[in-house]
Amino acid sequence: MRPVRGLTLGLSAVLLAGCSSSADGPDELTTPSPSSAATSDADGASVAPYSDPVVVDPVEPDLDLAVSTPVEDSVYPAVGDPGVDALLYDLDLTWDPQGKRLTGESTVTFRATRTAPRFQLDLGAPLEVGEVTLDGEAVRAVHRGKNLVVRAPVKADQRYELSVGYAGTPRPAPAPTTRSDFSTTGFTVTDTGEVWTMQEPYGAYTWYPVNDQPSDKALYDITVHAPARWTGIANGHLTELSAEDDGTTTSWQLTEPAASYLVTLAIGDYAHRSDTTESGLRVDYWTPRGAVTGLDGLQTAAASVDWIESKLGPYPFESLGLVVTESQSAMETQTMVTLGNNAYVLSPQTIAHELVHQWYGDQVSPSDWRDVWLNEGMTMLMQWIYQDEHEIQPLRDSVRNARFADQGLRDDYGPPGDYDPRQFGGSNIYTTPALMWNELRVELGDDEFYRIATAWLAAHDNTSVTREQIFEHWEKETGRELSAFFDAWITGPRTPKPGVPKA
Repeated sequence: MRPVRGLTLGLSAVLLAGCSSSADGPDELTTPSPSSAATSDADGASVAPYSDPVVVDPVEPDLDLAVSTPVEDSVYPAVGDPGVDALLYDLDLTWDPQGKRLTGESTVTFRATRTAPRFQLDLGAPLEVGEVTLDGEAVRAVHRGKNLVVRAPVKADQRYELSVGYAGTPRPAPAPTTRSDFSTTGFTVTDTGEVWTMQEPYGAYTWYPVNDQPSDKALYDITVHAPARWTGIANGHLTELSAEDDGTTTSWQLTEPAASYLVTLAIGDYAHRSDTTESGLRVDYWTPRGAVTGLDGLQTAAASVDWIESKLGPYPFESLGLVVTESQSAMETQTMVTLGNNAYVLSPQTIAHELVHQWYGDQVSPSDWRDVWLNEGMTMLMQWIYQDEHEIQPLRDSVRNARFADQGLRDDYGPPGDYDPRQFGGSNIYTTPALMWNELRVELGDDEFYRIATAWLAAHDNTSVTREQIFEHWEKETGRELSAFFDAWITGPRTPKPGVPKA
């Protein structure tokens, strides 16, 4: 998730919730003229031309990649079921913008983690459940509130296929936050009937049956049937694109596991552009058709990937895209970053922030929401360094501002590893651990710091982890006793003094 605006660009806004202001955009969506050459945005900056998206053949998913060890979340225990280890979500979705009705067919391949007479998934209350089958046999399911309880026995470590038909008008979930850039999560419908989703720490259940917790990563096949001229966009590779008079169908395949909060869905009138990184990775840009502002900042993404790779190693996935929506925030949804449409969200430093998350947050994710700082701390430090190296703001200013504000954040929100559950996404989970990581960077030097940070990613690729694991990693790699150092920064009530214990 993007940091609260002002975290790095000035002290006064550090103490506020997000306060992004919308950038002016075109009065209405208009169809641009096709072009085979680079065009310019409203400020005269060169941007990539419109292009047809690349469609690739789907592959057989490797379900073993998605085997997880789900746990009950300590911060939001009412969401998710540790008895279910989802391996693959196969979703077929039809969106009717006039009736604001979503019709879905979901097949969930899962591993039961324990023997039990029943199991459950999360599914939004407004969605009416139709037929439910387990391995092709009809079973009884009870849908109360957001709990979809399937009354069928399962055995530990066996794999099953659960199919659920459902339909209705999705409603976003109230977000446990005091930030001003978002108050709900999940399936969001605009005034024109277009759709976007952001769902951290939960909210995927507002549009499909899901084990909606960070410790359970799964693969995804998502097919979207949208009205004519509109496009459904999701994570991973585009494996189908067909346009008929009555609508457009797209299919997307995510072949490396993702937590449910990192899944995205956007449906609307989109145009496509692309460019490539120095290593040859294609970066796809999906923007509202007719949009003429903010494209130059958006298309810094390819160069930002090059910069991140120089610090943290190769990009960890096979595809990368960015989709612009009507949100006021931004989210590091895996391989398809979801962005709002305002000047701050589309700035180069915010784009870089969300891209760093593809390494810290997506490739390696927290297994419990108490450790969301694992995502945001390293990413915030990398954003500070990006701003310094791109002459946006000196690193010393970012560090000074954050240290000055830190005690107030601990007082208002709690320490980053023990925050108030009603204030998810507060500034404390960003700047406080960023200060901690910067202490280690200064002590160890850049080369050693990045070596250890990159080794962590390689050792825990495609997994969900705990704070204890990363603490152990840094102690082993540095040969230092760092438990008191980590505890003071992550759970301590007071801002620690500068310095790192010696070996």
